[in-house]
Amino acid sequence: MGTTILTFPTGQPMRTHLCSSSYALLFNTLPLLTAPLSRLAMARNHSSKDSQPKVDKMQQLVHSDPSGGWEHCWEKGLTPWDLGQPTPILVDLHQRGALPKGRALVPGCGSGHDVVAIACPERFVVGLDISENAIKQATKLFSSSKSAEYFAFLEADFFTWRPTHLFDLIFDYTFFCAIEPEVRAQWASRIRDLLKPDGELITLIFPISDHEGGPPYKVSVFDYEEVLHPLGIRAESIVENHFAIPPRRGREKLGRWKRSICKSLL
Repeated sequence: MGTTILTFPTGQPMRTHLCSSSYALLFNTLPLLTAPLSRLAMARNHSSKDSQPKVDKMQQLVHSDPSGGWEHCWEKGLTPWDLGQPTPILVDLHQRGALPKGRALVPGCGSGHDVVAIACPERFVVGLDISENAIKQATKLFSSSKSAEYFAFLEADFFTWRPTHLFDLIFDYTFFCAIEPEVRAQWASRIRDLLKPDGELITLIFPISDHEGGPPYKVSVFDYEEVLHPLGIRAESIVENHFAIPPRRGREKLGRWKRSICKSLL
């Protein structure tokens, strides 16, 4: 195991331990999404074997070129972190009418599946990503979508972007865990600045584990509370994500957060 400096999709420099198992924990997921239950164990093993070479190649690109490695990954199709479909729990919340209406933001949107999944006449969604190639792919995939007038993709750095409007909803998944723990307080400040006083932050807390190094860095509910509570943003509910794809079950919780009224008036 070695140590190097890289730039993750947040645009922030990171020191990361070269640990393949932690990458595999995050990325070895896609083949299981449609696997019949009777073939689940076989699919899990097959997934790990097939995905690891792509993870290895992705790591080589990123570590060999810290400033442009992620762009090269998108160019070469080496994106094992991309599920290729919307996050199941987000789709469920949308279908049940359990998401705030208004303006929504998905930071680190990648190829844009979550953005399009919740875009509708009652909700305009902005997908934000620092990767030019990710935004190009999202645009190519969904520019002809029937709901195209209800979403937009934007190439920008979450930590420096200054939008003209605030958001009623922010959805964060595999973004918080991508940044170094030292940057999490800055992440929380940006959430506060981008969210309306009565807006909602929805987080999928993942990966809840004890692995070392990252990204993805291990997270816990406390890690979110530690940076959000001082800003007056507290969880209204934290529950197990029963819609988690099989490899992530038991390591993922759904958190719904809102700013306390007394704090927002200071």
